[in-house]
Amino acid sequence: MLSAVIPVYNEAESLRQLWDELCAVAQEQGYPLDAIFVDDGSTDLSWAIIAGLAAEDSRVRGIRFRRNFGKAAALRAGFQAARGEIVMTLDADLQDDPREIPNFVAALEGRRAAEDANPATPLDVVSGWKRVRHDPWHKVGPSRVFNALVSWLTGVRLHDHNCGMKCYRREAVAELRLYGELHRFVPVLAAARGFRVGEIAIQHRPRRFGSSKYGPRRFVKGFLDLLTVKFLPGFGQRPQHLLGAVGLAFFAIGILAILYLTGCWIARQLRPDWNLLPLHERPAVIYAWGALLVGAQFLSSGLLAEMIAARHGRDEDVYSIAQRTDDAPTNQALP
Repeated sequence: MLSAVIPVYNEAESLRQLWDELCAVAQEQGYPLDAIFVDDGSTDLSWAIIAGLAAEDSRVRGIRFRRNFGKAAALRAGFQAARGEIVMTLDADLQDDPREIPNFVAALEGRRAAEDANPATPLDVVSGWKRVRHDPWHKVGPSRVFNALVSWLTGVRLHDHNCGMKCYRREAVAELRLYGELHRFVPVLAAARGFRVGEIAIQHRPRRFGSSKYGPRRFVKGFLDLLTVKFLPGFGQRPQHLLGAVGLAFFAIGILAILYLTGCWIARQLRPDWNLLPLHERPAVIYAWGALLVGAQFLSSGLLAEMIAARHGRDEDVYSIAQRTDDAPTNQALP
């Protein structure tokens, strides 16, 4: 079964056409279809149309939020409700073409080469790449810079991290914990769990109805979330390794500076004509003690973060299991 998870925010004009296109692809490819429309606090007639589609066709299910909680929350709700072994996400504005779905499934199964995977390598997450974008220049330019920055900092090299059209195996979405604005970094979060990630080029269509829901603030939020994503996979369970390392560096600078100042003071007591310190003593002393205090604050913050992570991480799996030996039939003789 193929589950299509579709976040919706004020896209009433496009929903019925999107459903018709999904049905056409499912019928042509023979996919048992399961569609989850998540209304993220729309103020137009989106929910009425979703409810109407659900009444007409049992393959449609709708989830309505009480208010706008964001795309990450909508995706998480859709992932939890999905029934299919393959989960497809796409935007509701008709810019993502449902006819690309068979290409995603083929790349997921290794029947078609993804951009950064071998032709025969099955994948767990396939991200779309809008090679030719039909968006205004003030969205395309910053988006390319942002994607290059994410690829460089995280090591997950994709052309379009924020593309809404992605395909997942069910076990991948089951382990993704999305909140805030982390939907932009789903491939990074999946790769951090050990899932195989790739991308394929897709057709991007111009927007026909409504307007974009993303403004300039999303770039600021995206950069701040990037820092979070960079920190969580590597140091989420061991924050002291990062904060403590920074604290030790400042602490060492402060100690060395104080030792040097002490040596200069002793030398000056023995030889008043010596001037080993090129700067005035008082600012140097202040900077040295400041480095010590900053180092101590980082070390103490790292210790507190370790205690919080240890307490709240007891019930959270920090690993991802690909296969168990007890998944195989037990009545077969060993060779």
